[in-house]
Amino acid sequence: MENIAISFQSLKNVNLKTEILAGLTVAMTMIPESLSFAILAGLSPLTGLYAAFLMGIVTAFLGGRPGMVSGGAGATVVVLIALAATHGVEYLFATVVLAGIIQFSVGVLKLGKFVRLIPQPVMYGFLNGLAVIIFMAQVAQFEVVENGVSTLMHGAPFYTMLGLTALTIAIVIVFPKITKAVPASLVAIIVVFAVVYFLKIDTKKVIDIASVSGSLPKFHIPNIPVSIETFQIILPYAAIMAGVGLIESLLTLNMVDEITNTKGKSNQEAMAQGIANITNGFFGGMGGCAMVAQTLVNIDAGARTKISAIIGAVTILIIILAGGPVIEQIPMAALVGVMMMVAIGTFQWASFRIITKMPKSDIFVGITVAVITVLLHNLALAVLIGVIISALVFAWDSAKRIRARKSIDIDGNRIYEIYGPLFFGSTAAFTEKFDSVGDPQKIIIDFKESRIVDMSAIEALKKVIEKYENNHKKVILKHLSADCIRLLKNAEGFIEVNIDEDPTYKVLPK
Repeated sequence: MENIAISFQSLKNVNLKTEILAGLTVAMTMIPESLSFAILAGLSPLTGLYAAFLMGIVTAFLGGRPGMVSGGAGATVVVLIALAATHGVEYLFATVVLAGIIQFSVGVLKLGKFVRLIPQPVMYGFLNGLAVIIFMAQVAQFEVVENGVSTLMHGAPFYTMLGLTALTIAIVIVFPKITKAVPASLVAIIVVFAVVYFLKIDTKKVIDIASVSGSLPKFHIPNIPVSIETFQIILPYAAIMAGVGLIESLLTLNMVDEITNTKGKSNQEAMAQGIANITNGFFGGMGGCAMVAQTLVNIDAGARTKISAIIGAVTILIIILAGGPVIEQIPMAALVGVMMMVAIGTFQWASFRIITKMPKSDIFVGITVAVITVLLHNLALAVLIGVIISALVFAWDSAKRIRARKSIDIDGNRIYEIYGPLFFGSTAAFTEKFDSVGDPQKIIIDFKESRIVDMSAIEALKKVIEKYENNHKKVILKHLSADCIRLLKNAEGFIEVNIDEDPTYKVLPK
């Protein structure tokens, strides 16, 4: 009861009008994208709309990031196109279920936090690449199919759609200067719709993509053979889809965290994404993840709670059941204009201002991630490659920083004070710093400013000790941290060391 009271109390600080209008705007922008990607994958248009509703409603209630919007995202659907073409839609639904199970497991095991390891240049590249994809997807709406071949519009249809798109963009830019009480995107869609309707302008509409009318999604167990062979077929697709979905969702979560200066719950979001995709697979949805463009539309419209996402999902369901005839008449130019502005807003223009101040390796990472995202539409691969390159650059830089300061103490012992981490990248430089022949009988290696990190470090240390032992000299390790001592004790039998342990001082209770 206390939690319910807190929830009602928090509603007093919520601008319901803003949340409702933001949700309606999100629904308007999500419909054409869901339809387009469903058709691209060779699926029924309703499969895309069901995904938009199911992903939206489940993650709105169970997700860990208020203000974030999920739906039938193209990033995850692109992964499944080949499977749907070769094995059919039933295998696709089963794959979506399995991908959901994987995502839920990631959340349960609390692995969502690893998205924090993604460097800022990777984020820049990801968002810039995604902005280009969103923009190019809107340019594709200016194409028509003639004799089975897709070509650019020409003549009056082209100039009409171009003019309406420009009108939409102008409204989105100018309207916030008049008032921010109503989302500019929603106003733009309504105005352009009214212009086309009352002036009877002939232009491309949502109905030209597909019908959006249907019924409630029905529970359906994927009709596939239950066998090891089936599992082997769907597992690779499910794993890739789960990875793409989680990366895009958790990156979007981080993006909203930065915009709103609040903190989302990555593991809770991973579980919610999993449950949503499991639901999709059993109710005829094509699956999905967080949608960056729609989330930005939502945040830009002023939404900060889960209410807007719920409104957006419910609106899509109402449209499926009853509002289809109206939505089908919305000019595509209005939606194209809104999404183009979203793409422009998504692009990290600040990355150009600081590009001369960034390390060359970071510039390379950002450009690489953006190019892979644009060319392959594989966000997971782009981010993975970016993280790997960043990790290798960090390892190389850290490897170069290891050094040893040499001195002789009052007893005539040689002291090596090590600076920098000892790990696989720095082992070669580490071993070169010792003179096993010229050093005195006792050598002290001081790790006060260093750490023994991995097995490669232990192997390097073993080689150094063996060289001294072959010359009948003794090596003492000093100022090892507790984790280093534990690591060496776990390696007993492989390496034997003399550790000069510092006393642990404890404060006696009064």
